[in-house]
Amino acid sequence: MGGSGPNGAPVKWALVANGENRRAALFTAAAEAAGCGTPRLVEWRDVLRDGGHDFADDEVVRLDSPGENAEVDRLLRGVDEPTRVEGSARWYTRFLEGVGSLRGGRRLDDPGELAVLFDKRLCHARLDAAGVPVPQSPTSGNHRVVEDWSGVRDLMAEAGLRRVFVKLAHGSSASGVLAVETTASGRIRATTSVERTPGGDLHNSLRIRRYTEEAQIAAIVDALAPDGLHIERWLPKASLGSRSADLRVVVVAGRATHAVVRTSRSPLTNLHLGGTRGDLAAVRALAGDRWAEALSVGERAAACFPGTLCVGVDLLPAIGWRRFAVGEVNAFGDLLPRLTGLPGSGAEGLDTYAAQVALLRTLSPDRFPVRPAPPLDTPARTAHAPA
Repeated sequence: MGGSGPNGAPVKWALVANGENRRAALFTAAAEAAGCGTPRLVEWRDVLRDGGHDFADDEVVRLDSPGENAEVDRLLRGVDEPTRVEGSARWYTRFLEGVGSLRGGRRLDDPGELAVLFDKRLCHARLDAAGVPVPQSPTSGNHRVVEDWSGVRDLMAEAGLRRVFVKLAHGSSASGVLAVETTASGRIRATTSVERTPGGDLHNSLRIRRYTEEAQIAAIVDALAPDGLHIERWLPKASLGSRSADLRVVVVAGRATHAVVRTSRSPLTNLHLGGTRGDLAAVRALAGDRWAEALSVGERAAACFPGTLCVGVDLLPAIGWRRFAVGEVNAFGDLLPRLTGLPGSGAEGLDTYAAQVALLRTLSPDRFPVRPAPPLDTPARTAHAPA
């Protein structure tokens, strides 16, 4: 039963991923455990080198992150150093070209939605238009292009913002993110994982840095700006113990199935930057009757992307755990090893990958129909336009 689709036919999974990555191993294990057999693996490097890939109509195609592979990163960003921050705009263009070159199969990641999910400005605008609570942003919808640090300062002043997050429009995993705060006297500080070399190159570091000289901050932002910037109000967040906290909520097929608390002593709660998992039971107790609202906000954010089976929604809890806003919606936000599903979610006892395998079979085939391949004499379209 676990390996069958809505019509009772066996699910034939195909996985576009970096085969050596633990993401691929975890999903493969989930599919095999559900009786689906071993998914057919299609390597991202082959897709990018060969100009696409063809899938059979009876294959269910799942895309996973192309990250953490130096060769794939070089093909996407055009840089030889994996830690380099620059190149995210080129990554975005080439990633969408790769997505657009996939032909056929039942796709669980809509290309047009991926174009929005990987542009924070477009994603913010879509959520805002749907009434999903989001931080104030002067760059929402990409109507205001930020060319340099001076432009950031101008937009902050215009919007009356003293504390903001400056993010790469196409960044992920906190790459290039700066938490910027200013005082009435003009003092300024930026907290970030970006390390700037004496030659001016920018690298992602596992150590959080604080810059207090405006010239240093300006140099970093000026180097990031050509890749596109997004600015959001820095909302004061709730705390757990003495650490600030936020939530990653995984939504599968419209249901909030998994949640993890991330805590940190810095504004950046990413686990690879020193953030730690917090006590979810303690958060649920603090939120009380508002816990259901937190999950609802995550589900409302995911509903803005109905053609994508699974997203990870980053929720920003206000002080007191009474209100929640969406900071990010992540297309590949399901890497939470050993975390099992929430009570009442339909994913009890299942990790995030097993939940996707199980919940897919509850859906009508019309939810993710076969994507027809383009005519042989027609180049595959890319997915630059948002859906």
